[in-house]
Amino acid sequence: MPLTVGTAGHVDHGKTWLVRALTGKDTDRLPEERRRGMSIDLGYAPLELPGGRRASLIDVPGHERFVRAMVAGATGIDLFLLVVDAGEGARPQTHEHLEILRLLGIERGVVAVTKADAVDSARLEAAVREARELVREAEVVPVSAKTRSGLNELRAALLRGAEGVDERPATGPTRLFVDRGFTLRGIGTVATGTLWAGSIGAGDVLAAEPGGRRVRVRSVEVHDEAVDRAEAGQRVAVALPHVSASELPRGTALIEPGAYEPARRVDVALTELRPVPASVTAHHGSGATSARVRRRDGRVELRLAEPFVAAPGDRVLLRAETTVGGGVVLARPVPAEPPSPPPAPRRVIPEDGRVRLPGGVVLERDEFEQARSVVVAECEQAGTITLARARDILGTSRRTAQAILERLDGDKVTLRVGDERRLRRRAK
Repeated sequence: MPLTVGTAGHVDHGKTWLVRALTGKDTDRLPEERRRGMSIDLGYAPLELPGGRRASLIDVPGHERFVRAMVAGATGIDLFLLVVDAGEGARPQTHEHLEILRLLGIERGVVAVTKADAVDSARLEAAVREARELVREAEVVPVSAKTRSGLNELRAALLRGAEGVDERPATGPTRLFVDRGFTLRGIGTVATGTLWAGSIGAGDVLAAEPGGRRVRVRSVEVHDEAVDRAEAGQRVAVALPHVSASELPRGTALIEPGAYEPARRVDVALTELRPVPASVTAHHGSGATSARVRRRDGRVELRLAEPFVAAPGDRVLLRAETTVGGGVVLARPVPAEPPSPPPAPRRVIPEDGRVRLPGGVVLERDEFEQARSVVVAECEQAGTITLARARDILGTSRRTAQAILERLDGDKVTLRVGDERRLRRRAK
């Protein structure tokens, strides 16, 4: 049975060092990660467990600024490996990552108390005791990546934890959420992700949603080895000719054509950790988008700026400044309709409920909020947005798009850097 293990834990608690000790692979591949000495994106490595069982290991960032990347990795895992520094104990991101795992329904895992060689025996015993109190359902193992003590015990604990993991459905329509896309010389575009359902093999034709573009699978790899077909639950890499990596951003769903309808409205059973505001970021699969939360007649509806390829039983995570809650998709989502662009500028005297924009442009409040959500979602997905891109995705004139962007600059939602804008919280 395929198994995907994902790390979790506070920044600098030793996740990547532990992964390197367990697998022999350095998952910090980006120059920026090596320069800063911390993970900022997802990393992957094969993990050998006792008895010859092989798992895929996802290493996630621990810094609070990169929680979105952490969630993208966590949604595809079966078993968590929570890392806690023996000297520091649980810290803020330890608690938030644990909340995220529970909201995503990931209930089985192991806690590694790292840097065991750096503390005395009394402190190590206290750290192990605290970890057991924090995660009562998990086995706790003290380890040291430096001295390699406890690594065999940790592998054995992971194997025991895997025994209770439910198998993903091998049948049903194919659904793979892309968490990384890149180009390799001689191969072309490669997309990676965890296969949620169905199977993928060379020659398959899939739809890339949202957008509906058809892509053909040239080849499939699991653990860097070519296979005829990959099955549900496996981490896979698929080679896709005649499509660029930029056309398959993180969050893209590769699905059996016609099997799922991208949805802009999703009903969920909500679990609130903290009061959920009316505007949130909704995470699903490996993607995220801005969403409005509507409560009506005892149900909770998410109205999404960008559509999700969701199915009943899927988990959705909701974040504002921090993680505020999560939901389980209740019914077949409402298919997305083509977004309607904001209307042409209205040269009228503004009244209550209207939004004045620079240059004399006036929009209804709902129209402006919709445009704001689209711009924020684009910045979260692509990192930046240009005036030309804003005009295209809003389906409006250059003048109106510029007025919207300037208002968002004034509201301190975005920051202009040259010809691009980015979200303020990312402009650090």
